Amino acid sequence: MERKSIINFGITTGNYSSFVSQIVTLAHHKESANVCVANVHMFIEAYKDQSFNQVINDATMVTPDGKPLTWVLRYVYGIRQDRVAGMDLLPDLLQQMMLKKLPAFFYGGTPALLEKTEHYLRYAFPDLPIAGMYSPPFRPATREEEDKLVEKINNSGAAVVLVILGCPKQEKWMASMKGRINAVMIGVGGALPVMVGMQKRAPAWLQHLGLEWLFRLMQEPRRLFKRYVITNSLFIYLFFKKIFKVHGPRRLEMRN
Repeated sequence: MERKSIINFGITTGNYSSFVSQIVTLAHHKESANVCVANVHMFIEAYKDQSFNQVINDATMVTPDGKPLTWVLRYVYGIRQDRVAGMDLLPDLLQQMMLKKLPAFFYGGTPALLEKTEHYLRYAFPDLPIAGMYSPPFRPATREEEDKLVEKINNSGAAVVLVILGCPKQEKWMASMKGRINAVMIGVGGALPVMVGMQKRAPAWLQHLGLEWLFRLMQEPRRLFKRYVITNSLFIYLFFKKIFKVHGPRRLEMRN
């Protein structure tokens, strides 16, 4: 699948179904691969941290989760890119994995989240093979613990590892495990709690307007206010800077 660069941040392009099918193909062959589900927050984290930017650019696939990223692709490259949001990708991928009997391993999150996930999967995806679940301690793992985890996941038969550590921790963890874990790793820290009902998702009309972040801000204002004010403001600045550089001040209208 082709990638397009936005200020040195490579985003994989293609229609929505091609992302699902490509991940399933990688999982079927037990490829050691990492998939980053990119939104504006991840984009800005990568912009500020060159080493993290390299982590993203070295990933097997980077899906355009955030609606604003699809807008940039449309303005800069004229691509009508589907949004590939983690909250849509996760259940669709699990459905395909269930049909093809591809085992899933859930790594990260709290014990309460994993318990909720286990109950949810029993009725939503009853025939999905569960290779295992593990909630790591809130501290860096020792080398011995890391080696045991790799062995545990590889011996479980997992084809896909769903990683629930949050950005940028989960992306860095997947990068460190690429070549060691024989499965496709996908960062779903923001999607899993929504899928299992522990958090609510924004209404469809807010998603369409690219304002899903506003809904999340209203849910957790204290935790997210500073992040979104700084992140979104910087993204808007970089977005218009890129547009002016590519098209000039007279080309700000949306391409048809």
